[in-house]
Amino acid sequence: MTETTVSPQATTTTPAIVPEGATALVEKHRDALADATAALEARSFHSRYNESPSPKVHGEDAAPNGLKAHEGHLGQQFSSLGDQPTTGQWVGGEKSPYGPELGVTYPQLDVDAALEAATAAAKAWRNAGPEARAAVCVEIIDRINARGFEMAQAVMHTSGQPFVMAFQAGGPHAQDRALEAVTVALAEQRKVPESVVWEKPAKGEPIRMQKDYRVVGRGVGLVIGCNTFPTWNAYPGIFASLATANPVVIKPHPQAILPLAITVEVAREVLVEAGFDAALVQLAPEETGGTLAKDLALHPAVKIIDYTGGPGFGGWLETEAAAAGKLVYTEKAGLNSVVVDSFSDLRAATGNLAFSFSLYSGQMCTAPQNVYVKASGINTPDGELTAEEFATSLGKAITAFNKEDAKAVEILGATVNDDVRARANDFAGLAERLGGQPVLEPREVEHPKFPDAVVRTPGIILLDSDKRDAYSQECFGPVVFVIKTDSTDESLQIVTDTVQEHGAMTMAVYSTDEGVLADSREAAADAGVALSENLMGQIFVNQTAAFSDFHGTGANPAANAAYADAAFISNRFRVVTTRRHV
Repeated sequence: MTETTVSPQATTTTPAIVPEGATALVEKHRDALADATAALEARSFHSRYNESPSPKVHGEDAAPNGLKAHEGHLGQQFSSLGDQPTTGQWVGGEKSPYGPELGVTYPQLDVDAALEAATAAAKAWRNAGPEARAAVCVEIIDRINARGFEMAQAVMHTSGQPFVMAFQAGGPHAQDRALEAVTVALAEQRKVPESVVWEKPAKGEPIRMQKDYRVVGRGVGLVIGCNTFPTWNAYPGIFASLATANPVVIKPHPQAILPLAITVEVAREVLVEAGFDAALVQLAPEETGGTLAKDLALHPAVKIIDYTGGPGFGGWLETEAAAAGKLVYTEKAGLNSVVVDSFSDLRAATGNLAFSFSLYSGQMCTAPQNVYVKASGINTPDGELTAEEFATSLGKAITAFNKEDAKAVEILGATVNDDVRARANDFAGLAERLGGQPVLEPREVEHPKFPDAVVRTPGIILLDSDKRDAYSQECFGPVVFVIKTDSTDESLQIVTDTVQEHGAMTMAVYSTDEGVLADSREAAADAGVALSENLMGQIFVNQTAAFSDFHGTGANPAANAAYADAAFISNRFRVVTTRRHV
């Protein structure tokens, strides 16, 4: 391995030691990181990775080649993880929500040996410095992007996302979030100078000291993936830890291993080419019912944990793992809410909401669930609507949006687990148990390519505001609650109270009254949740933009962190100072 010494100041005694391969990547990605840094500072639109799956962008052969690569994994051992320490056993049991068994098996990680290797690999990664780490991370992300259609198939057939969404959310959008995390990490580390001469006035000559500052990682980062967004929700934690000098062990959801296995394969290849140890990134797969996530979380070598999933295990991590000294970042369930006061355009608003409720059958952490409507009436250009009439109008919009099965499945995707299917399949029973009135039953949609896929349109249940126990729970999937309140003020108060208690990732409001909009901003600030106002076009409440929108706030129980603010990054590293007299 050829090494070069990089030292911005000749007096520095702890220069970065950058392998030749990484030095080349620093030059290669200098402009990309500069552009990303400028976008971050301005909170402006920035996307390094094209979100269109069009052959005009990628070429005619890209999609079929990606499908061929995906099919090459099926029924095979995923044997391309190099010398990752294993027990000699192979694990895996993924089944596509569209029907087929994937049949892919993965090498079972020897946890103690893997974490020992990761810890040993960390020293050279630490000593390479922030600029080299960032450049290597960008190269990893770029290489993942080059396998976009293969990744789209993997995300689609593990999460149930429709293909275009899997291509976008599992690919370029996830990669933009990864780059964002790297950019924030680099910006935070750049705030720490490498070396300074410190002077303190004194009689005669001042006291002078040379002070050198080194960024050091906290230890191994554990990323626990989710089923619905295996890459999008994992990449911020992976790259935030990696860019701040920490090795990473990735523990995928047992039903969504393949996308993260591909990610680890690419990362290890790039690390080795750049002159580092592949043990900096390792995959820890398991089958359903195992305890690997808990075992890894409590392992002494693990210092940082990123988790996306249900509140049960997330709460355990926030208490037990945190009590064991781990730095824990979680994203859990929440009650995403919409307050309806009045409309300037009823059709445009309900059309926008119909898309938001239908996208991926509501199986998103940002998807709206609770819609609060004042019972006395909603002002529209066509007259007032009662809450019941609004619910009916929303139902008609959802029905019209999903009227053609072949088109609907490309928005709805497939239901991801039995709990989601049970709610959709017994919707009338669900409404009765909750004390509500079904307004729109979910419709069974036949998938033209995958007859075994369980696809359902959203259903609507009308509830009174006193049924708080009913709507103060997350009904993950295609379930919409329209909740009648006495006034918009009451709607905003209920949203504030329920979000403070149960959490939310998103909030939306529709009103033509500037006073109501101002009150909504205050309610959102009190609840600690991001707010969208009067969305009617091609921007939807369940979508966020990297480099501009913070995903989550960390200010309510749905998540204790935000992708990707400084707080999500800066606690992953520490600064060690060396000082001496000049």
